[in-house]
Amino acid sequence: MAIKVILNPAAGRGYGSKAEPLIQGYLQEAGLDFELARTRGLWDAAELAQRAAEDGFDLVVAAGGDGTSNEVVNGLLAAGEGASAAMGVLPVGTGSDFANAVGVPPDLREACLRLRDGQRRLVDVGLARLPGQAPRYFANALGIGFEGVLTVEARKFKHLRGMALYLPAVLKTTFVSFKVPTVTITVDGERLELPALMVCIANGPREGGGFFVAPGAQPDDGLFDICIARKVSKLGILGLLPHYMKGTHVGRDPIRMLRTTQIVVSSPDDLAAHMDGELLCVDGHEIACQILPQRLPVVC
Repeated sequence: MAIKVILNPAAGRGYGSKAEPLIQGYLQEAGLDFELARTRGLWDAAELAQRAAEDGFDLVVAAGGDGTSNEVVNGLLAAGEGASAAMGVLPVGTGSDFANAVGVPPDLREACLRLRDGQRRLVDVGLARLPGQAPRYFANALGIGFEGVLTVEARKFKHLRGMALYLPAVLKTTFVSFKVPTVTITVDGERLELPALMVCIANGPREGGGFFVAPGAQPDDGLFDICIARKVSKLGILGLLPHYMKGTHVGRDPIRMLRTTQIVVSSPDDLAAHMDGELLCVDGHEIACQILPQRLPVVC
């Protein structure tokens, strides 16, 4: 089996670079034949993944966080006809929520061994379209509103990881940065208009390294799990946080959960959005998403 490992040295606030000798050692211990390439900038992982798939590699591994996984997914799905590479994941990023969703162990050595011993699993992929932009795929979640602004703020805390990163970013987003947009949501013929704290279009159950926004989501069921939160007070936002961390917000006011294969969110206000933890837009006005069932083989 020919394996291409695409390592993002900047993942996890630089942990990716420190993890490189560990990854090499664990893969050698597992007896795997691999080539390792390091990313140098934005969208480099996508280009490396596409090239690897078209060059006939059997397995293309994203060694990084959710942003790296997102790029590798986009590269694999852009590969020409005849490319059949599966995807692997080594979680060395800030959140690594996609790895969690597909069952990759958080322990790096165990994740490396899973590339040898794991099974292929066909998982769903989301496709997002914004006017004037090329379509983009996402693996774990696309978040609109509060989550999008939170992504902007989280980038400013350059030396923190995990919950130590997200909690101060949540506080700044809540009390300083976020203005609630009025949105129109079209899903399954139903049209909802409301001031929305957030709309999460989830393929996996977890975001932000520890927020179970869509606790019932399965990445291979052919459906998005949609979490819609109506506008609440600033204190109300903080009150929701522990529920999001435990997944106990489902069924509580102001939350509505839906399952669907496609959704359109539009607004006259500027919409900030993230895709797999990476900023998608800060001034979008229409975001359309559809699920592509069992589109991507993942070794997990």
